[in-house]
Amino acid sequence: MSAPSKITLLVLAAGMGSRYGGIKQIDGFGPNGETIMDYSLYDALRAGFNKVVFIVRDEIKEIIREKFGERLAGKAEVEYVVQTLDKHVPPPYRNPQRPKPWGTGHAMLCARDVINEPFAVINADDFYGPTAFENVVKFFRTNTEGDNVHALVGYTLKYVLSEHGAVSRGVGEEDDKGYLTGVVERTNVARINGKIIAREKDGDVELSPEAKTSMNFWGFYPSIFPITERLFHAFLKENYQNPKAEFFIPILANTLVKSGEGKIKIISGGDTWFGVTYPEDKPEVIAKIRAQIDAGKYPEKLW
Repeated sequence: MSAPSKITLLVLAAGMGSRYGGIKQIDGFGPNGETIMDYSLYDALRAGFNKVVFIVRDEIKEIIREKFGERLAGKAEVEYVVQTLDKHVPPPYRNPQRPKPWGTGHAMLCARDVINEPFAVINADDFYGPTAFENVVKFFRTNTEGDNVHALVGYTLKYVLSEHGAVSRGVGEEDDKGYLTGVVERTNVARINGKIIAREKDGDVELSPEAKTSMNFWGFYPSIFPITERLFHAFLKENYQNPKAEFFIPILANTLVKSGEGKIKIISGGDTWFGVTYPEDKPEVIAKIRAQIDAGKYPEKLW
């Protein structure tokens, strides 16, 4: 495969922030009011990304455009895509009782019409660090296995928890060649009595502190879109009457690797990740960004 001339960053910025109590995608954490997304965009541009697609809710589309459009002007091609309840949802599966769209896999599918090149997917409210972006670009530029081999940026579970409450984490397993063999979306993970515990319907599950963990940073080729749409429609057929069901990217990843339709290489995200789930996380995130600046990893003023 030849090295791609264009690599897109797909930013999932349509989340509701129910546990945070505000629009954390645009909340300020840096010394000049920079958002976490600002740092991701900065890292992506210097790593070699040259296109950005924002997935947003309709009510914050103009806020996102106003906040980031000028900063990216002349640096990257930019698209804004609204994740609506019914986009890519066939009429028989539309549920008027549903309060929000169908999750991260659906959000990614909503970008299908504007992405025709290799792309990475990130959350708007996670700070991933420069190594993650550099490694994804390196993966796309050096991959010789074909466009059915994708990537997961893996972080160590013990480093990606909140001290202020339970979080959702995609916990992965890998084979001896570093390819993903499965990922389980754990929606209630916390440190309890010195152990990392996932509270599940069938009881508590203790997790390995060293487990490779998805923080929703993936690298995909556009060949993933037809597969995603097919699997999403199959998911809808089984779940359209459940107003809380969500089609997570790990559902797609699991099916892809277990069916043999594709492979997912686990690549390192480095040793830096932090994010905001609860309001109590904010002071800690501000302090961590300050430490990154003081260490010379970012300028005092990004833009």
